[in-house]
Amino acid sequence: QVQLVESGGGLVQSGESLRLSCAASKFVFNDWNIGWFRQAPGKEPEGVALISGRGERSDYADSVKGRFTISKDTAKNTVYLQMNSLKPEDTAVYRCVLRTPLRPFRASEIPSDYIHSGQGTQVTVSS
Repeated sequence: QVQLVESGGGLVQSGESLRLSCAASKFVFNDWNIGWFRQAPGKEPEGVALISGRGERSDYADSVKGRFTISKDTAKNTVYLQMNSLKPEDTAVYRCVLRTPLRPFRASEIPSDYIHSGQGTQVTVSS
């Protein structure tokens, strides 16, 4: 059974950092791309970051480039999203998703094209 479990969300002030974690089932971890998307109340979902199965490629939304970094730890079957210099507009529910490597490798396409997702974790950035 495929499982993606997010953790690490919380309330921080503008300029601070958070690291989100996505623990994935071992049998999908190296064969599928894993990404993050976020959705704020009243807004369209936004693909944030994507990492390839073996971690050699990554892609980011323009809104987070230079501030967010996606990485994976194969030994722990976990993908991380390090978020630095957080802004109030980063406030959203962040969800980890599984994406087939057969689709174009673009973070922007995550919200409309993924196989499975976790339940999400809330990130709130106060000004």
